[in-house]
Amino acid sequence: MTLGGISGFELSQVNIARLLAPLDSAPLADFVAALDPVNAAADRAPGFRWRLRTEDGDATAVRVFDDEWLLLNMSTWASHQELVDYVYGADHVAVLRERRRWFARPVEAMAVLWWVPAGHRPTAAEAQERLVHLREHGPTPSAFTLRAVFPPPGAASVAPVVDLPLGCGVD
Repeated sequence: MTLGGISGFELSQVNIARLLAPLDSAPLADFVAALDPVNAAADRAPGFRWRLRTEDGDATAVRVFDDEWLLLNMSTWASHQELVDYVYGADHVAVLRERRRWFARPVEAMAVLWWVPAGHRPTAAEAQERLVHLREHGPTPSAFTLRAVFPPPGAASVAPVVDLPLGCGVD
């Protein structure tokens, strides 16, 4: 199922993860080594539009919830399907499978998606607001998940597509 491609909108995604150790520690060395290759794969992926990073290109320096142990990853994509294809593609899924080595098991929603006007670059504060909204209200048109996704504004239907089969084997 492809959601997106409606002129004027892109899909924003954010995920956060709680580190089990400092980024510069031995337990996270494999994760840190994987960052540049997995980000380069995203940059080349069909549908990729943008990802959050500092002026010097550091994607790990941006924090949310005033918590130095939370890493933030945020990007925009042309469509839901292109995001899913990247997330569960070989380059990213290899890192995704190892996440329990580096990050605490989540006890609440740690990822959220929402539609933004094409070219809009969401801020960490905006991402935090959307994540809080998802945690408090569940999936809605303004904050949803990879599996319970709403179409872009202006689409013929506003009903969510729920429990999309991702077929990734890493849930």
